[in-house]
This record gives sequence, structure tokens and C-alpha cells, in this order.
Amino acid sequence: MAVLDVNGSSESPVKIPEIKFTKLFIGGSFVDSASGKTFETVDPRTGEAIARVAEGDKEDVDLAVKAARDAFDHGPWPRLSGRARGRIMLKFADLIDEHVEELALLDTIDAGKLFSWGKAVDIPGVAELLRYYAGAADKIHGDTLKMSREFQAYTLREPIGVVGLIIPWNFPSLMFFIKVAPALAAGCTMVVKPAQQTPLSSLYYAHLAKLAGVPDGVINVVTGNGPTAGAAICSHMDVDKVSFTGSTEVGRLIMQAAAMSNLKSVSLELGGKSPLVIFDDADVDKATDLALLGILFNKGEICVAGSRVLVQEGIYDEVAKKLAEKAKRWVVGDPFNPAVNQGPQVDKKQFERILSYIEHGKREGATLLTGGKPCGHKGYYIEPTIFKDVTDNMRIAQEEIFGPVMSLMKFKTIEEAIQRANATRYGLAAGIVTKDIDVANRVSRSIRAGIIWINCYFAFDNDCPYGGYKMSGFGREQGLHALDNYLQTKSVVTPIYNSPWL
Repeated sequence: MAVLDVNGSSESPVKIPEIKFTKLFIGGSFVDSASGKTFETVDPRTGEAIARVAEGDKEDVDLAVKAARDAFDHGPWPRLSGRARGRIMLKFADLIDEHVEELALLDTIDAGKLFSWGKAVDIPGVAELLRYYAGAADKIHGDTLKMSREFQAYTLREPIGVVGLIIPWNFPSLMFFIKVAPALAAGCTMVVKPAQQTPLSSLYYAHLAKLAGVPDGVINVVTGNGPTAGAAICSHMDVDKVSFTGSTEVGRLIMQAAAMSNLKSVSLELGGKSPLVIFDDADVDKATDLALLGILFNKGEICVAGSRVLVQEGIYDEVAKKLAEKAKRWVVGDPFNPAVNQGPQVDKKQFERILSYIEHGKREGATLLTGGKPCGHKGYYIEPTIFKDVTDNMRIAQEEIFGPVMSLMKFKTIEEAIQRANATRYGLAAGIVTKDIDVANRVSRSIRAGIIWINCYFAFDNDCPYGGYKMSGFGREQGLHALDNYLQTKSVVTPIYNSPWL
């Protein structure tokens, strides 16, 4: 593969601005952590610290939840009309548009994301996501019920209350708003805990929310560790709902904490080991392009990555050859370079974890087709890596790697493809590449996953819900379905007087 600028030079064609926001955001103000502790957030291009950020823990979560509870119980946000909430959310989106470059830059230096993609897609996309839910805020309706007895009834859809939103590091901006935007539209107040690896853009969004007119206490941001700040949110008796995106292992802990506290509602978007199934009739060029996109986009740090590529035996060798050729042209390097396709992994821990899985694949007998090594002598860059002759029982075929590592597998029949696609504890996404609509329909109805892409991959849209089957979690994000995560239904019943029943 091509390698550009992976020696960790801190010199960049883009000027890195002063980091403005590093404190907790509670009750409308930036404040130090109660303990005074801070932690380093690191630039994965170099492994060097960018800034020190306030390290919140249980005491800070208590303060943030109190601010959110006061804002919900006594503040204006849940009581505003949907139209009024929507107007503030639209102003929030406009402010994001005014700061696109700075926000994209923060996600690049904090998460290793491609700067050009952030400017053109990620940050404009979160502004549009806010506008989508701003438009939904005044369209939250209940139902009128036809009762079987002499009563009349209707339902109200009301905000669930104070919500804890725990977001991952792979898409710091997008995941912030996938949760915050529908919660705002529903009228909830919230405590957001960004990932420790990527706190900077979340704090900047808190600043913009205040400028937009979001009332104090509605959005609170507590930066810190999962086992302290995250755990405190999940077990807090005044948090009514937790929404989490991350690993299945942590999802289990969150469910336990919710059950042991106040039986709060939980929605989880967890791990994936998604199959991309390529049939003999597929266009090989298109199929291999989709396969590479499916595993290398965002350096493989994406829950729905197509990490298991199942290819029918008639074109298996041709697909393997073309994948190797195209992977070698994939450009790894400084994410500020517009010619680069893949930046660094998010941090040293994830970098080492991916490399350890590559070693597992070699030891288990998979054939290393291409890649498999780190790039450069500084920063957390890894070559695009493809294994072929992978079997279902190998760790690289069963466990989520969350990096640029593809497992290439051969199948004979449609029945075998369906069985092997489902041979995982996960069920987040799947892709199908075929020209036969009957095959596409049969397989899409047979794979147990929350979203199926036919002859495409990563075809997300604000209006399209996604979420997991099996151990990939439950609940749906994006689309109008996401509002259900932050609403509850109340029935109101009154008698019809002069009824013979009374």
C-alpha cells in the first residue's frame, strides 16, 4: 500500500488552534472537576498529548445529574412547544455550520479522522441531523383511543426525563448528535459522557449549545473514565434512561447497573462482526470496492464494518487477487493530507490490540494476503490487512477487531452463505452483492441483523433506523424510531357521563 507522511510530524498544512474547552460543562458553565484531576488527550498521529482535560468522577456526575434534574423538573425545556425547541435546535445547527473547520480539526487531532472527510461530510452531517430532529420536535403526537366501554381516552408521548448518553470514540461528533439530537427534540435533559480518548469536540458542542439558547442544565458534559464517570451515570438513581454505544462487554455492565439502581430504561448499540456476502454473479470490481470500503473506512473503527467477507467459490480466487491489488494502492498517512485514505488508529491501546489480532490470525493458520504491519516509527498507523482461507472458528472471524483487518472466507451454496453469515454472536449489519433479486430477497430475510445493504455498503441516512440483533444490542438510532428511546407513553382516561355503565 502507499504510505504518506506517517512519521508523526507535528507540522501540518493546517494550523492547529488553541484548545479552548477542556473543563466539564455542568449547569451551563465550564468548571473544573471536583477532585481537580485532569487527563491527557493524545494526538494519534504522534502519540503526543494535545491538552489536559478535566477528569470527572462520581461527585461531578452527581452535580451534572442535579443540574439536569432541575432543568427537567423546573426548567423551560420540557415545557416549551416542540416548535420552540426546534427553533433553538436550528440555531444550534447554524452555529455548527459556522465552525465546521475547527470542529473537523478537533476530531482529526483527537481521533485520527480524515480532515477532508470531516469538513465535507461528518460535521455538515451532524448539523443536518440536528435539523432533521428539529423538524420532528413539533410532530410528537399521541393517539385517540376507541374504548370498549363508556370511557374516552388518549395517549400522551412525554419526555422520559434525565438521560445519560455515553458515546464512543470512533465518531465523536456523529455519535454525540445521534443521541443528543433526538433527546433534545423529545424534551429531555441530559448528561453526556464522551469517550476518554476523544473529549474535545463534545465540549465544543456544549459551548455552541449555550450560544444557541439551549437552557442551562439541559446539556451537561462530563469527561472522564468509563469505570468512574460512566459507571456513576449508569447507577445514578436520578437518571431515567441510559443510551450507550460501545462494546458488548461494557453493555452488559450497563444493564446490570441499570437493574441494580432504579430499573432505568437502557438502549444499547454494541459490537459487530458483519458479513459481506458476494455471490458468483457479482461484478468483481464493484464487489471488491465495496469490500475494501466496508473494512477500511474510518480505519476499520466502525461497528458495522464488513469484517467477514464471504465469497462464493466460483469467483473467490479472482476476488482475493483484486482485493490484494487494490489494498496495496490504499494510501495510509497523515489525516490532514487530502491524498490519504486512512489515518492512524485512535490510540496506542487500540493499535496494539489490532496488531495482536493479526498475530492470532497468523497463528491460527489463516493466510496473510497483504498488510499485517504497523507503518512508520511514530503514531498509530497500521497497514490494510487481508487474511484469506479464514474459518469460522478462528478468533479473527468471531471477535470484533475494530481495525483494518478483513477475513476472507469461501462458500459454495446460498444455504451455506446464510448459515455462515449468521454464525456469530453479533447481528448489527450485513451486505449482499448479487445481480439476482431473488437471491438478494432470500438472503436479506434470512440474515439476523438490524440493517442489510444490497449492492451497497454504509448506506446510512438520517431517516433510516439502525441497531442490533442478538449481542449487538437493542433499540434503534436515527430515523423517527430514535425518538422512542427518549419518550414514554401515558394514557389518560375519562368517563362519558350518563353512561349506563356508571
